[in-house]
Amino acid sequence: MLKFLFSLATAFFFSLTASADEAAVQKAIEAKLGGKVKSVTKSPYLNLYEVYADGQIFYTDEAITAILAGTLIDGQTMKNVTAERMQKLSAINFSDLPLDLAVKQVRGNGKRVFASFEDPNCGYCKRLAKELIKLDNVTIYTFLLPILSQDSLDKSKKIWCSTDKVKTWNDWMVNGKAPAAKGDCDTTAITKVIELGQRLAISGTPTLFFTDGTRVPGAVPLAQIERKLEQLEKPQ
Repeated sequence: MLKFLFSLATAFFFSLTASADEAAVQKAIEAKLGGKVKSVTKSPYLNLYEVYADGQIFYTDEAITAILAGTLIDGQTMKNVTAERMQKLSAINFSDLPLDLAVKQVRGNGKRVFASFEDPNCGYCKRLAKELIKLDNVTIYTFLLPILSQDSLDKSKKIWCSTDKVKTWNDWMVNGKAPAAKGDCDTTAITKVIELGQRLAISGTPTLFFTDGTRVPGAVPLAQIERKLEQLEKPQ
């Protein structure tokens, strides 16, 4: 019993020490960078601390003698530690997304659900749109996120103001047919999506979110999206 209590006390002590060290590193790195960071976590590699700020991961030591940006690979398993941590740290609560601000597409039974943030002038988004049109039994919530240019904002407003948002979106993204609406309706939804994108630290389009909160940036292959949706359909 005493041995068990000693083990608990030891674990608690090291937990407090780690927390204190992380807090000290966070204070020091914030002073160095001149701004807030979201989290600092002691990594199991080379006495490095993982720093998560502005949607990015980088590494430093306790004295902040160096700041390392890049990918950390586990030397034994060859797993991409940074990518795994980024997936966890950048995850969201899908139910918190304001889906009423998105263009909603339903195909088939619509049971498989995900959301995307896209700029209408983004070439990768257009490539993704040509792939997504092949998906069946899905509900896709597309948030119009015009971050590339004024023309992106103008097109987003025209798409949002269209009588048939889904058709107008696909006509433009898939077929290259420009939206014809004036864009003079209530477009506060676009402004709210831009603000949402900033809160979620979305730095590029397209960015996908699945119902488990997973964030997937970029025009990923259709097969990868299918695998993720199939995974989410399986009982947990």
